[in-house]
Parts: sequence; structure tokens; C-alpha cells
Amino acid sequence: MIPFGLSGGEAALVAAGMVLAGYVRGYSGFGFAALVMLSVALVTDPLPFVPVVILADIIMTAGQVRGIWTHIDWRRVGTLFAGCLVGVPLGVAAVASAGPDLGRAVLSVFVLAMCGLLLGGWRLARQGDGAHVAVGAVSGLANGMAVGGLPVAVFFTAQAVAPAVFRATVIAYFTALDLWSLPVLWQAEQITRDSFWAAGLGLPFMLVGLGLGSRRFARSSPQDFRRFAIFLLALLSGAGLIKSVM
Repeated sequence: MIPFGLSGGEAALVAAGMVLAGYVRGYSGFGFAALVMLSVALVTDPLPFVPVVILADIIMTAGQVRGIWTHIDWRRVGTLFAGCLVGVPLGVAAVASAGPDLGRAVLSVFVLAMCGLLLGGWRLARQGDGAHVAVGAVSGLANGMAVGGLPVAVFFTAQAVAPAVFRATVIAYFTALDLWSLPVLWQAEQITRDSFWAAGLGLPFMLVGLGLGSRRFARSSPQDFRRFAIFLLALLSGAGLIKSVM
């Protein structure tokens, strides 16, 4: 039985989106949830899939721990997580009461503006703990729509963060963010039996993409990685903006 009442054709489209999302996750470390949500939005209401991508993200991290552990900047992870502790409950509550469209539109406009600056060569010196806490709070708010990675990716792309550290740190942070989001979603009664069923069915497709993307990262240069990150951010935010006004 296909979860969430999807037809065979709809499920096939979502599965294809999961392969692509897994590839992007393996290569860049971010963008997975947003791509899955965009593919789901083409066929049905994406909000029930928020717990699905969070569950899948946690499982995929378990397969990447060995390759990323030595590159994780734990200070960044800790300060970002401190901010998301406040942001996640607010984000889940906001989406439940007002719907995702307004928040998606605001976030998309912000990310597109930042991409323009990044393409123009804008850089930040490494920011202090306060800036990381603030970005973590914004990330937690955005994770009510399962797109909490975009603010963090913008923040890291604007700094001189080595690709291996960028990728490893965002994966570690997203796992912490997901682990905090799950009980909040459970309390809000947004996790169902179909959430686990869909995550289990989709996992093989995501893992295929994850393996391909991880191999691609091993062959990429820092310049290629930064260009890919900016392009992906612009693509995801543009698609989110279009979705929010349709």
C-alpha cells in the first residue's frame, strides 16, 4: 500500500525526486529536504512529508558519520543548535496555524537576495557565537517547512569555510536539528504511521543518490563546490517562491 494515498505515478515522481535529493545531500550536505518537499508538492500537500524527510535525514547521516567526523566544527554545531532550540517550536506552531506559503515566500526572497550578493563576491569574516545562535534560530523557524538548511547554507557560503568542513558541519547540525524537531512534531501530532512507512519505502532511492553524490564530492574542487552551493540555493529558493504564490 502506498502511503499518504499517492497513486503509482505520483509515488514514482516522488521517488525520482528522492534520488536527486540524495545526490545533492551526498555532494553538498544540504538541500535534501527542500528537494524532496518540492517534488512532493508537485503531486500533493507536502506538509505531511516534513516528518518523512527528517526521519530519512537522520538515517542517512548514520551512513556518513565515518567520512565526516574529523571535519565537523563542533563549536559551530553547538551555537547553531542553541538557536534552533527556540526556533523549531515557533516554526512548527507558525506553519500549523498560518500555513507554509508566507514563510516560504519570505525565506525564498531572503535567500535569493543573498545569492545575488554571493555571486557578486560578497564574503563574511568568521562570525561570533551570537551570529551563529541567531542563524540557528532562523533555521529552526524555517524547519517548520523542512527547509531549515537554507539559512545555514547561505551563512556558511558567505564565509571562507573549507568544503569538507562546510559539508560535515551542516550534516552534523541538521542531524541535531532533526532530533530536536521530531519530539516537537510528535507533540503537534504531525507524525503518523504513514510517516514511518514513507521513510522506509523512500530510503533505498535516497541512498542510491547519496552514494553517487558522495563520490562526486570526492572529485570536486573548492571553486566548483561554492558555485554549486550558490546555484542550488538560488534554484531552491526560486522554486519555493514560485510555489508560495501559485
